[in-house]
Amino acid sequence: MADLFQILPELQGDEMLYVSGLLKNVDDDTARKFAAVYRARRKDPQTILLLTLIGFLGVAGIQRFFLEQIGMGLLYLFTAGICLIGTIIDVINYKGLAFEYNQKKAQEVFYLLKGTN
Repeated sequence: MADLFQILPELQGDEMLYVSGLLKNVDDDTARKFAAVYRARRKDPQTILLLTLIGFLGVAGIQRFFLEQIGMGLLYLFTAGICLIGTIIDVINYKGLAFEYNQKKAQEVFYLLKGTN
């Protein structure tokens, strides 16, 4: 298996463990292809945090739109972040939101590449 720390140095914690589990039985070429596609699709947790903090300035829900959760984004937008409670929860849980999204994207990319081989 390719050295995941060299291919995807931006990954940390649970995301690194999850991706390394996906790629444990693949060759270096497939791992590099995965990295190229996954890097373009994943969302950085710091970006999620920044977008969530914008919710305190009056535009709640941007982070949910960014994470392709359109329904929740609309709910946050029209309810001022569910009276700011949802926005506060998202500020606390921004890493979890990013990990959940990135986990789905990693699976999609892995099965996409697996299907082409």
